[in-house]
Amino acid sequence: MGATPRTLSVVIPVCNSEETLAPLLVRLEDALSALRSADAIGVYEVLLVDDGSRDASWKTVEKLAAEHAAVRGIRLMRNYGQHNALLCGIRAAKHELVVTMDDDLQHPPEEIARLLEAMTDDDDVVYGSPRIDAHGLWRKLASTTTKLALKKAMGAEIAEKTSAFRAFRTRLRDAFADYRSPHVSIDILLTWATTRFVVVDVTHVPRRHCTSNYSFGKLLTHALNMLTGFSTLPLQLASWIGFALTAFGVVVLVYVLGRYLLAGSTVPGFPFLASLIALFSGAQLFALGIIGEYLARMHFRMMSQPAYAIRSRTHGEDEAEAPERERATDGP
Repeated sequence: MGATPRTLSVVIPVCNSEETLAPLLVRLEDALSALRSADAIGVYEVLLVDDGSRDASWKTVEKLAAEHAAVRGIRLMRNYGQHNALLCGIRAAKHELVVTMDDDLQHPPEEIARLLEAMTDDDDVVYGSPRIDAHGLWRKLASTTTKLALKKAMGAEIAEKTSAFRAFRTRLRDAFADYRSPHVSIDILLTWATTRFVVVDVTHVPRRHCTSNYSFGKLLTHALNMLTGFSTLPLQLASWIGFALTAFGVVVLVYVLGRYLLAGSTVPGFPFLASLIALFSGAQLFALGIIGEYLARMHFRMMSQPAYAIRSRTHGEDEAEAPERERATDGP
């Protein structure tokens, strides 16, 4: 820690969590007050970004913002996704460090101290990796698939230890200040700014009050978006499949010609020929499908479709005070 305590912004995406917000804030303020008393941090704020909740989450956010001076609320127009809501909160953060965490009490606020302790002058991002994975089988499988995609997209071994519980220097957001796309991955955007990552083991507790908003299908979709949005792996895969099938076709051609020249006969049977045609046609359609995914993402980026749009903020929040990069009407 330096001589001057570091200031802190805690960004929490909120989605259908009216039951957990109040107890979360109580524990969060206790933890942050303890850090402030120990001179580990100075001024802090809590940003609650309502990502199109269908319950009374926004009313709860407004109530908490009215009762606690450190709480600021931002309400998005609709549900854009966890990472999009995080991007909105990160761009609105006012302090030196940013901590991101979930709204369901799986990330104990008391563990923020471990993240800050692990961040030295040589580190820019600290991930809180769970000591024990509390997810079920299908969630673990989908999460593993997502992290493998993230590892390829990030190009860093640290991807296997990433989590939504992270701390990083706010100035890193300058690297993606002009990013405009509906497909957002905070972890990948952070790699645009730094390679100085560190992981610390923290406690993650089972979810008690609600169910996860991330289903198996949504996690797989998120993995696909990361692969096609931030990586060329699918294109490389299509190229390798095309190369392998071309080599296979050459082998078949040599076999057919060799049999004709040596034995004086051809390979009989229409099924053999039909199988080869189906094989090569399928490979071509597969490659075209991957290229189509990339073209679709290029199309959306050319449209400058925003990652989020803000409906309202808690009272007392002046639009003129927000950073220019946060203005929703111009996109993220």
